[in-house]
Amino acid sequence: MTENTQVDVKKLSFERAIEELESIVKRLEEGKVPLEESVAIYERGEALKRRCEELLRQAEARVDKITTDANGQPTGTEPLDVQ
Repeated sequence: MTENTQVDVKKLSFERAIEELESIVKRLEEGKVPLEESVAIYERGEALKRRCEELLRQAEARVDKITTDANGQPTGTEPLDVQ
């Protein structure tokens, strides 16, 4: 397994999570990973997928807070960085 498997998925940015997920998919598609490791990295891949979905939902919610008026000007906006 790689060093990435030691990093908490909940702390990864979208870009890092998707990069690691793509790496896992590639390794599994090659079919050269022993069964036990395949199961472990598949589980990690599922966690990464959930993290990416969570981050996308958060980004979508932030974008949904922005609306525009008839002139195309933003109205009803809220700060994007609420953390």
